[in-house]
Amino acid sequence: MVAFHLLRSPQLVFAYALVAFYLSLTWSSAIVPVLAAEKFPLYPCLRTNVKFWENIYSRYSTRQGILHDTDDLGRVYAIVDLVDWESADAARINGERIKTAKDRINDILTRLGSGTPPRTAEERRIAGLFPPKQRAIYHEARENVRLQLGQSDRFYEGVVRSGKYLAQFKRIFAAQGLPPELAYLPHVESSFNPKAHSKAGAAGLWQFTRSTGKEYMTVNELIDERYDPFIATQAAAQLLKGNYEQLQTWPLALTAYNHGRTGMLRAVRQAGNYENIFRSYDQGSFKFASRNFYSEFLAAARVAIRMGKAPRFPFERPEETMTVRLAQDMPVNRLRTLYRVSADNFNRLNPALLSPVIKGEQAIPQSYQVRLPVASRGKVRPNRRSGRSIRT
Repeated sequence: MVAFHLLRSPQLVFAYALVAFYLSLTWSSAIVPVLAAEKFPLYPCLRTNVKFWENIYSRYSTRQGILHDTDDLGRVYAIVDLVDWESADAARINGERIKTAKDRINDILTRLGSGTPPRTAEERRIAGLFPPKQRAIYHEARENVRLQLGQSDRFYEGVVRSGKYLAQFKRIFAAQGLPPELAYLPHVESSFNPKAHSKAGAAGLWQFTRSTGKEYMTVNELIDERYDPFIATQAAAQLLKGNYEQLQTWPLALTAYNHGRTGMLRAVRQAGNYENIFRSYDQGSFKFASRNFYSEFLAAARVAIRMGKAPRFPFERPEETMTVRLAQDMPVNRLRTLYRVSADNFNRLNPALLSPVIKGEQAIPQSYQVRLPVASRGKVRPNRRSGRSIRT
């Protein structure tokens, strides 16, 4: 039998203990922290979407699929229980469960659209999601049923990882005169996973594509700075600053991070402001992902802040490192020997150096700043002009 149940049925929640702590909180403004409203407004038209994404990040795990309407995220039809995606034959099993559930929703929408009165509790609940006596809407809704995988387990892991980076990221944005809250954006992009990849070729914690990355960082056959969390954050700050300078609001600037600056400038010319764009703009590649990007950012920041306030939350800790700018090309083995750094530590701290460099086939290029454990400076004293100690 397919694992399929109503929203009001008991949920099979795959969650961590601190996610459960989150769920015990209320939605009152005294508990729910908000971002600076003048910079990151929660427009009335976004409230349903933001609540939906908060549930995705905090309530539903990757073992749960949420069937909902693409255009109206308040229309959540059902939750589908899934098997562990790492288990044998998971893709086939979950695919069948999702298809069965979606077919059932479509059958209900078809019956309601034909004028058949709702008979079961499930049909009455789904009918209640729509305006009364508008049968054509049910038929239109059949084309808009979408599955969203829950993210609570992955999001929790991302909040844990973020402890290693968040304070430094906020300093980077503040140094550029930007809101430090932008440091929460990697929760949407990568769950703070520096090794993240996308099907579109985006890479790293900030999910730069190769072409965009080259505009702000070194991306070649030896070095790909998209994988360095701190260099990529500097690049993200520059990109977002440019977006804001041209678009003048953070909802638009953040949406441009997903949709592109040129595309958002075109949307503004046609629709005027963010609220109009959200409600009705539908040109080119401005679809579900772009329309929801700002809502996801608001939701992710709220959930991350709230989760991090839990007592003794197990954030990963930053580690103290120093950077040394090379005066000349240097083979990696020689550098590790000079500073007495293990290969594992060196590779971990310098993720932008690619295989030809790490394997010793090519030298680390002149002027590249390598990151080393602070303990290394007790072994070989770096030139003051080429090295400095920072906490990362």
